[in-house]
Amino acid sequence: MDVKNLDLSKILRKNFGFDTYKGEQEEIIKNVLNGKDSFVLMPTGGGKSLTYQLPSLIIEGTAIVVSPLIALMKNQVDAMRGYNKDDSIAHFMNSSLNKTQLKQVRDDVIKGKTKLLYVAPESLTKEENADFLKTIKISFYAIDEAHCISEWGHDFRPEYRKIRPVIDKIGRAPIIALTATATPKVQHDILKNLDILDATIFKASFYRSNLYYEVRPKVKPEKQIIRFIKENKGKSGIIYCLSRKKVEELAEVLQINDIKALAYHAGMDSKTRSKHQDMFLMEEVDVIVATIAFGMGIDKPDVRFVIHYDIPKSLEGYYQETGRAGRDGGEGKCITFYSYKDIQKLEKFMQGKPVAEQEIGKQLLLETIAYAETSVCRPKILLNYFGEKLEEDCGNCDNCLNPKKKFEGKDYILKFLKAVDSLNEQYKSEHIANILSGNATSAIKSFKHDQSELFGSGDEKDERFWESIARQTLINYFLEKDIDQYGILKLTKAGRAFIKKPYPIEISEAHRYEEGEEGDEDIQLNHGSGSGAGDEILFKMLKGLRKDLSKKMEVPPYVIFQDPSLEDMATRFPVTLDELTSIQGVGNGKAAKYGKEFIKLIAEYVKEFNIDRPQDLIVKSVVKKSGVKVYIIQNIDRKVNLEDIAKSKGLSISELITEIEAIINSGTKLNIDYYIDLTIDEENIDDIYDYFSESDTDSIEDALTELGEENFTEEEIRLVRIKFMSEMAN
Repeated sequence: MDVKNLDLSKILRKNFGFDTYKGEQEEIIKNVLNGKDSFVLMPTGGGKSLTYQLPSLIIEGTAIVVSPLIALMKNQVDAMRGYNKDDSIAHFMNSSLNKTQLKQVRDDVIKGKTKLLYVAPESLTKEENADFLKTIKISFYAIDEAHCISEWGHDFRPEYRKIRPVIDKIGRAPIIALTATATPKVQHDILKNLDILDATIFKASFYRSNLYYEVRPKVKPEKQIIRFIKENKGKSGIIYCLSRKKVEELAEVLQINDIKALAYHAGMDSKTRSKHQDMFLMEEVDVIVATIAFGMGIDKPDVRFVIHYDIPKSLEGYYQETGRAGRDGGEGKCITFYSYKDIQKLEKFMQGKPVAEQEIGKQLLLETIAYAETSVCRPKILLNYFGEKLEEDCGNCDNCLNPKKKFEGKDYILKFLKAVDSLNEQYKSEHIANILSGNATSAIKSFKHDQSELFGSGDEKDERFWESIARQTLINYFLEKDIDQYGILKLTKAGRAFIKKPYPIEISEAHRYEEGEEGDEDIQLNHGSGSGAGDEILFKMLKGLRKDLSKKMEVPPYVIFQDPSLEDMATRFPVTLDELTSIQGVGNGKAAKYGKEFIKLIAEYVKEFNIDRPQDLIVKSVVKKSGVKVYIIQNIDRKVNLEDIAKSKGLSISELITEIEAIINSGTKLNIDYYIDLTIDEENIDDIYDYFSESDTDSIEDALTELGEENFTEEEIRLVRIKFMSEMAN
């Protein structure tokens, strides 16, 4: 085709309404129009789709677009039809079509009306579809999300590896392969598998200066997420979780905390998934909580944040998912929660898979750990992973804005490079780190490296430190990873020059994230000393109110609210009964019975002292009584013997009493008189009940001392205390 005589700017404006091309779009389009194979590596939001959509309108025939997801195809077809008066301009052919719809698609293609035909790789390989495609004029093949071809890619799809043989069977035509994420290894795999090693390669920069990257310790992530969303009210965001169960749980938690959120995962029926996706696109909801099934090809330009509740399995997946933020060039915050426990879970999931797959998964996971724990500029790490160099720090990530302490790293880097060299450049960073730190793993022993002079030569530091040194050598391009044997470290010219003539290099300490309790719904903010209450004055006032009420109601103070509950109130400042139920040890029953006076006092105190309440710390949790607790409540209501309840659940009687105490303390009323009357003398019941009626403490130890261990058992006292608390407190 004579591209020189084509006014591509005019064609662009007429068909898509744009005045100018982005980056290398025009050059890619010219390459396709000239009938040459093309490989396009362009970040999310870079405009990949246009590079095959526009040529398809010019070249005779139908362009076949191989796409991995039905939702993605629908999105692309809808977008293309939006630019054209005739809906037959673009179709998809996949398992969602019935026979009538499929016939309509084929008729439009045969008549030459359809310029773009989207097919799933599974549909492409079907005999009947391949036979049909043989009969039509194909302008070119576009392989979208081409990273799915590589086993080293984050979304490996075995069907993608069969595309080339099917193309040969249908009939050859130029190929354009496109992806938003591919390491040098994955790029090579794509070109080799599609047999387009001579393709013209177009690589756009992976750097997106509008994205802010941050990794946080995974401590109470639900609370952090709710706080963040409320600070960014009305903004669109995506939260990624690895499991469907966590997606649904987190979406529910967000909903009860007045956040417009919906779940999305592959386990839902397609109608619900489509509905939730459309509601997000139409801004009827602000947040989608999803597995990685969501977002591929979703053209929403104003996603303002992407949160990873779980650390992703690979940096490629992570980069693509975070790339969905700020596609319009505006603000995009990318926050990831990291816990080493999550890494251990992912490693456990790999067990039982083929060895080769485990090895690949492990290497990809190591890259993710390296990214999470590094204190180096995060975009610099990401770009290095994709074979691109960022000369200056971004100045807009957590590591740049809050730099870690630096130290002189020359000797450590030199030691690491020499170790790689002396081991003939045959091993991965993890292996070298274990040798230097003296960590005798099974792999180290199998190579007899625990007997080498290198073993333990850097044992003043652990293997995680040496892994961080490995990252520094890669960032400084002293080492590179071999493409064919992914992960094997090779010295570069710069690395060999450094060994000959070392020079000072300042490097940052790596992060050491502390493990935290995941999903703990009770935050204790210990601002003061002594009681641990946030506001000591309010705490004393609440104790005074409790004392007055206890006299008025003629019950011990602890029956109303225990000290930890008052401490929590003095920290969180609840001013409604609903907020009060989120306080430690306060259920609906207690709140209804005793709460009004307390929230009135707190509200007056907040107003008088103009206190800014930490509302974002008051997170409503989904009410979930465990199966055991529900079983206990139901069987006590039926007056089943406690020994039988305990036996059926594999509990001792003491463990069962502990469960009942927890139920009572949350404000639920239970009547165990039927059991107490059978097992404890009436006189003893009265003595224990009277003791708790007059005591200022509910301590079992104090009760045993006062009543006498020779006369009463601990079990008896606990049972009567349950009776007392249920009748008086609930």
